[in-house]
Amino acid sequence: MNCEPRSCGCALIALGCLVAVPIAAGLATASSAGHRYNNQDGLFGASTYSALNHAMASLQFTGPLLLPVVVAVLAAAVASADRDWGILRYLYVAPVTRGHLLAGKLGAVVVAVAVAVACDLLAGVLIGLAVFGWHPFHIIGAPDLSTGATIGRVLAAAGYLTLCMLSIAAIAFMLGLLLPRGAEAVAAAIGFVVVASILNGQATGRGGVLHAIAIALPVRYWQSWPRLLERAGSPDVASLPGLGTGIAVQIATIGVSIALAALVLHRRDPAA
Repeated sequence: MNCEPRSCGCALIALGCLVAVPIAAGLATASSAGHRYNNQDGLFGASTYSALNHAMASLQFTGPLLLPVVVAVLAAAVASADRDWGILRYLYVAPVTRGHLLAGKLGAVVVAVAVAVACDLLAGVLIGLAVFGWHPFHIIGAPDLSTGATIGRVLAAAGYLTLCMLSIAAIAFMLGLLLPRGAEAVAAAIGFVVVASILNGQATGRGGVLHAIAIALPVRYWQSWPRLLERAGSPDVASLPGLGTGIAVQIATIGVSIALAALVLHRRDPAA
């Protein structure tokens, strides 16, 4: 799938920044290798014990904002590339049906999201190997995990996070088809993430309008996966929403966004 040079350049820069985070964090915390980092709890406190510890802490750090921004940039670029190039009408003449065009674009978005999450995870593992070495996954206040258990939980966490990123990718993709330019779609998607995060932070568990809105937003559940890798009952994860609810909300968000994207593409003038 071709993309506008400017969009591709922004996407590559965003991906480079994403990969740079675990590298910079690994170098900055190298002096604490094998020891609890800065007396912190959870994944951040255990990040200096092993390569996978560092990789998962890096995912938790980039997950709330940087990773969604990268994913939004990639998805919006895929959605708007042919229109930014002015070749959309020629794709229909080729002939390429709107259904095939949508399916191809969605496939490219899924690949882009998987690549973004994999790059973030792989960068964390590689710099973690170089700085902290390969050791059992350490959980503060609980026994270390075996290699098999660690890999299983890491894959489950990465899969859940990928699903969460697909929800913001679907939103950015829909906006990329709806709005005139890809840059506008990226800005709108990032704005959605920021506003949703603020609403989620302000909402309380005592009910009310903000809470009712927050529980329907996919952003609320993006940080639920650390419960897979932290001590059961830990204060860091005790208040996190359940994974099952998070999966349901992400799937609903993806479904609604794709339906809207299909409607936009169906009604769009090829010359637009």
